[in-house]
Amino acid sequence: MKVLLALGKALTVVFWWVVLVNLLMPQVLPFNLLINAAGAALLGLHLLEVLGFNGRLRGRSHRWFDRLQILLVGIFHVLSIPAPRQEIAHA
Repeated sequence: MKVLLALGKALTVVFWWVVLVNLLMPQVLPFNLLINAAGAALLGLHLLEVLGFNGRLRGRSHRWFDRLQILLVGIFHVLSIPAPRQEIAHA
C-alpha cells in the first residue's frame, strides 16, 4: 500500500509540474486549455478534500503542513495519515 501511495503522490506532483510549465510556457491550442481546466478541477477537488478531512487533522501536530500536502497530492496524503487511536474504556 505504501508503494502505491508513494507512486500516486509522485504522479500527482508531476501533474502539478506540467500545469506550472503550461502556465509559464503555454502549449498549443487546445492542450493549454485542457491542462489548465484539469489543473483547476483538481485544485477544486483538493480544496474540498481539505474541508472534508479537516476534522481528521485536528489531533495532528502539524495541521497546516498536512493541509498543504492535501492541496498538493490530495487523497494520497489523507490515506497515509494513520487513524487516530481509540481508547478502550474498561468497565
